[in-house]
Amino acid sequence: MTSLPRANILARVPEPRTGPDVTAMSDWSRVTRPIPVPNEWTKPFWEAAKRGVLALQRCQACKHFQHPPYATCVRCMATDLAFEPVSGAGTIYAYTIMYHAGDKRFAAAIPYASIIVEPDDAPGALLAANLLEAPYTEAKVGRRVEVVFQPLNDDFTLPQFRLARDTR
Repeated sequence: MTSLPRANILARVPEPRTGPDVTAMSDWSRVTRPIPVPNEWTKPFWEAAKRGVLALQRCQACKHFQHPPYATCVRCMATDLAFEPVSGAGTIYAYTIMYHAGDKRFAAAIPYASIIVEPDDAPGALLAANLLEAPYTEAKVGRRVEVVFQPLNDDFTLPQFRLARDTR
């Protein structure tokens, strides 16, 4: 029996860019973001973000934070859930660099860092966002980040993240 050659899953990764724009920041000024469509579970999250507050769903029975919001606690299945403010400081849990726009509205920002953030005071809750105010190459697992709020329109504000500023 002959074995088939293994597929190289990295074959589509573009070559690293060189030149003066290697550390250029992604240009979000020309991106038209999709507008969220809140439901009964996500509405408190969006209302808090509009006020410049990062609030996450927390189970009142076992005290577990979870994101995205659900109808029941993912840990204990309780239905007594409430939104509580969190600091917005956290770490990059995972990331990917986007070199191709799956949605044409994001083409102007290519390449950009799409990150997953775990807030310090809400372990286990994971928020998807973009890394703003830094070159996309600065996205690394474990890097410290802080929330920033990006208005989408008069009704919606999007929590995003930037590298944490040194407070010392």
